[in-house]
Amino acid sequence: MSETKSSTGMEQNIASLLCYVLGFITGIVFILIEKDNKVVRFHAFQSLFTFLPLFILQYVLAIVLGAILPGIVFTLISLALLGLMIFLIVKAFQNQMIKLPIVGDLAAKQAGV
Repeated sequence: MSETKSSTGMEQNIASLLCYVLGFITGIVFILIEKDNKVVRFHAFQSLFTFLPLFILQYVLAIVLGAILPGIVFTLISLALLGLMIFLIVKAFQNQMIKLPIVGDLAAKQAGV
């Protein structure tokens, strides 16, 4: 983690935290624009691999369980995802590479870390 800048010209920690700000959307953006910094690419891949499946699962559960507990399930899952997103943003800002279970190793492999 000796690099401090990303190929976008941003500081590494700022680019890394931005990978999580809009979940998988900013993950995809940074996968496409970041070519050199492996730490930023790790965060981008981890964001994509974490938040895209959770986004899909959130909507599937809301549809399936929505008839039973309308709104409550969606709200609870949304709060949990927001908490995870804030945690990852803070850790990325602190230049810490927190590997989440399963997806962290996949992201590290894709980023070449």
